[in-house]
Amino acid sequence: MDVRVFESKAGMGAAAAEAGAKTIRKQLEQHGKANIILATGASQFEMMSALVEEPEIDWSHVTCFHLDEYVGLSIDHPASFRKYLKERFVDQLPMAPAAFHFVDGETDPHRECDRLGALISKVEIDVAFIGIGENAHVAFNDPPADFDTEDPYIVVELDDACRNQQFCEGWFETLAAVPQTAISMSVKQILKSNQIICTVPDERKSEAVAKAVEGPVCEQVPASVLQRHDNLTLFLDGPAASRLG
Repeated sequence: MDVRVFESKAGMGAAAAEAGAKTIRKQLEQHGKANIILATGASQFEMMSALVEEPEIDWSHVTCFHLDEYVGLSIDHPASFRKYLKERFVDQLPMAPAAFHFVDGETDPHRECDRLGALISKVEIDVAFIGIGENAHVAFNDPPADFDTEDPYIVVELDDACRNQQFCEGWFETLAAVPQTAISMSVKQILKSNQIICTVPDERKSEAVAKAVEGPVCEQVPASVLQRHDNLTLFLDGPAASRLG
């Protein structure tokens, strides 16, 4: 794991986007196509803003996969991750991507997992842009995370810490309004990515970062499994890195 710390969120996001864009360009040059995974949430604001501005990327040959989504949440809801990705990524690109496989939380979740699993199983992911939650989750794999399932997408129950984070970040008017169930890319599927760019700002995530980087790999700290990936870069701002030894 390569850990990099930046003085500002903007610097962190720009560096993360640049690193991922370099891989995308290389894949486009060598193979004529690229496949990426995109996360959402407040932690990805700066990275995503920088990524859409990266030059010399022919997005019409890039296929995108969506990391997770709430079950039963309308795409028109302010917290919808589909809405987030459409407005902050797809609509900001100079051209439409080759495909964007959104997670549809408004349909049967198990059938949606099967649909997305069939799609992602046919490709090799070149780079995954992800984050880490306050409870150390990756995607919506809350503790104790399932490190063993081979299913690319799974239906998960969200724990109280995860739901409270979503409420405190302002995505929902009340804690009770935060859905209890979500569709998430599985841990094993994320780890299949050839490169992982993990962007984590803010002091409120410093404990999760420290446990993920310096603690043992365990299901109670889902992000600790990232230690097992041989091409992962963790981009942090100063506050997020403040508890690292």
